[in-house]
Amino acid sequence: MASAQPIVIYPPAEDGGRRVRVDDRFLGIAYGLLDIVEFLRLAGLEDVDDLWVRQSGLIEWRGGGPDEWEQ
Repeated sequence: MASAQPIVIYPPAEDGGRRVRVDDRFLGIAYGLLDIVEFLRLAGLEDVDDLWVRQSGLIEWRGGGPDEWEQ
């Protein structure tokens, strides 16, 4: 991860899913914090959990924070 804020969580879609991107790589659609945790682990961040996802300055939340899952 090269940039200072490489993780982007996009606004919720109509179904509540949020796109997850790390740098220029799309990881998938998350439907909750645990999905984001799993995507980040698969991307090589081994020590992440839901608390880290909530508090990390590396994540840019678009369209609401970690508790926003509906449009």
